[in-house]
Amino acid sequence: MKGTRLFALGALALAVGQAVQAEVAVLPEVMVTSTTIDDRFESKRGEASNINNISGKKVDEEHGKSIVDILESIPGVTAEVQSGDSVKIMLRGVEAQRYMGEKPGVAIVIDGVPVQERTGRVNIDLDNIDSIKVIKGGASYLFGEDALSGAVIITTKRGAKMAGLTASSEVGSFRHRKGLVRAGFAKGDWVGHVQTTNRQTLGYHDQGGSFADYLDGKLQYLIDETSDIAFGFEQSKRAKDSHGTVKGVTAAWLDPRSFTGGKDFARNYDVGLDKMNVTYAKDFGVGGNLLVNTYMFKDHTFSWSNPNGFLRNVPGCGNGVVTPIAACNMANINDAYVSGGDTMQTQKGMKAEWRKDGERAAFMAGLDLQRFSDKAVTRNLLDYTTRGTAVGLANPINLAGTLTADNLSSSDTQAVYGEFKWQATDPLTVTLNGRYDDITAKYESFIPLTPAQILAGRSTTGQKSFRVLSERVGLNYALTPDREIYANISTGFRVPTIGQLYGSTVSPTGTVQANPNLTPEKSWNHEIGLRAKSELFGIGLDMDMALFQIDRKNFILNTGGQYQTDPVQEQYQNIGGVRNRGIELGLLSDQGLAWSGSVAYTYLDAKFTRNDSYWMGMGSRTAPLPSVLYDNTGNIVPRTPKHKMNLATRYRYTPGLSFTGEVNAQSGMFSDEVNQVWVGGRTLVNAMVNYEVKTERGMKWSVFGRIDNLFDRFYYSTIRGGSDGDGNGVYNAEDMSITVDPGRVWTAGMSLTF
Repeated sequence: MKGTRLFALGALALAVGQAVQAEVAVLPEVMVTSTTIDDRFESKRGEASNINNISGKKVDEEHGKSIVDILESIPGVTAEVQSGDSVKIMLRGVEAQRYMGEKPGVAIVIDGVPVQERTGRVNIDLDNIDSIKVIKGGASYLFGEDALSGAVIITTKRGAKMAGLTASSEVGSFRHRKGLVRAGFAKGDWVGHVQTTNRQTLGYHDQGGSFADYLDGKLQYLIDETSDIAFGFEQSKRAKDSHGTVKGVTAAWLDPRSFTGGKDFARNYDVGLDKMNVTYAKDFGVGGNLLVNTYMFKDHTFSWSNPNGFLRNVPGCGNGVVTPIAACNMANINDAYVSGGDTMQTQKGMKAEWRKDGERAAFMAGLDLQRFSDKAVTRNLLDYTTRGTAVGLANPINLAGTLTADNLSSSDTQAVYGEFKWQATDPLTVTLNGRYDDITAKYESFIPLTPAQILAGRSTTGQKSFRVLSERVGLNYALTPDREIYANISTGFRVPTIGQLYGSTVSPTGTVQANPNLTPEKSWNHEIGLRAKSELFGIGLDMDMALFQIDRKNFILNTGGQYQTDPVQEQYQNIGGVRNRGIELGLLSDQGLAWSGSVAYTYLDAKFTRNDSYWMGMGSRTAPLPSVLYDNTGNIVPRTPKHKMNLATRYRYTPGLSFTGEVNAQSGMFSDEVNQVWVGGRTLVNAMVNYEVKTERGMKWSVFGRIDNLFDRFYYSTIRGGSDGDGNGVYNAEDMSITVDPGRVWTAGMSLTF
């Protein structure tokens, strides 16, 4: 029904345009600006969706700790920062209720490739960003799977502007250190650069240290005046530990650095990321333009997880020897991380796009072929027994080195997509998009089944195919050369994961029942906006205001609630619903003036339209209590503040010296699905100074200083919960998992380019 309605709207728009076409004498050339390969367009003129552009120059000038510091200036963006520069980006509140490394509901696109990193987070060298483009609303019509609420498109640095030698260094709080060296050239038909970066910090929290080494670059060859080929690469080695969670608000106040608090479920990450791509571009003049991109990404991660057992390395405890319970438990009171995970993800594929502009119409046609594989092996790190009151023969030892998971998951995607843009009249532009994805997901477990599992119908293999259509219909009407109204209906989708489809079949120690009949989740985005250029007191202003609504029905939830255990058999089913709607406003003054500024405001109303099977675990493992069933239908989605605002101003004292102030404010929010724990709002102030000078010999010196959270405001950078965490039989704010923000943080550095 909705698909019929969508295409009916498109047909209506075409009919309206046809009716008035006779009135049009001359139409300017229509250009297709959508692309999934090589984002070269910063103009928003004629666009049917809400988009934002950030230049690489702005990224460099921000000197941010993570990409969150850059994206704060965009309405509708929220993010969760873990440790180092690992960030989970969310748009318009979609997927704010999930926090265990699931996909973010946003396509994270790096050099044309939607990257599927294991943690669902963005790992990108901030010093290698040429531009960032954010498309809000369903964006699967371009990028396919998981673009439920939009896409963040990152293009890495390139071109002759990288020529020369650059060296920079910076220091900061908690022994933050960063060093960068870049060398580039532009000679004849060859352009290229290579850079290496090292970031490291001890971190604010106990076990919060991290480091990252990057080696990246790009080499471009100009084949002739109309074609070129470019090779890009990024190799990074990362290590990070915990990010400092504590249990409850009292511990957050007394021990914000988590010296004595409980640690994360997973820690001690050792990550290797490799990204490689080759892009070919050919301009055929009036015949059109061809882009082809081939790529390979690898993610090799090792980590500890599951602090789920008591060590059994004391003589007389375990090993089949019956010993008094109290003696063993007292001797082994500390939790142990018992699982070691070794995973290798590989993502490779090819994209091709043909684009043709014209006087009245333009089109783009694309082909997307992708193969994704995930090899996961988990072993016991040590001898242990699970928590409980029984020991000895009644609670046997899990031996170190035992293989607990060994499986291979993969997905093959074959997709075609396209865009048709038609200028029906001088002011009216109609845009139609469509994408068809054929995705096959499969897995194989290499751990043999027990006779009991075979009798129960368990299998070591599984395969499921999905065919999904994604659409967008958009209109853009130019009221004047400087004002335009835009509107669109767009969709996003996400296919079920292997774990959701096959449950405990993939993880032999799991308890979730398989459900291979799951269908893909789908989101419907409705949006209308006004984009304008105007003046206020003689100062030029760019404005973009949008009203939006995203509906998700039948999205996938566990019948046992989130991260909890149902008293009956758990299973993933299409039983969830959420509606996110609100208003976004962006204002940007003329950046060429001595005083300039920006405003980014978001009003968000995100509620569950269906979430009626949410079991909350009560009591402790050693003293369990009956679980409590909640109906969260109508509740506010956790961690979605209704009001969020970013205000920034810059004063350029001289052409080389500037001062910047920034205010980030948000209202209070619930931290849990059952809407029992409320967290108040916060207002943070950041300040920065930049000084740049060029010498007569062409050398450029620059120095900067930045202070985040200038007034040292105490607040929680993350808070989440959904169970009786302290096991006392009462659910309240003392059961929350909380990460306290480091407070005031300073950074300073300098760079030299020649």
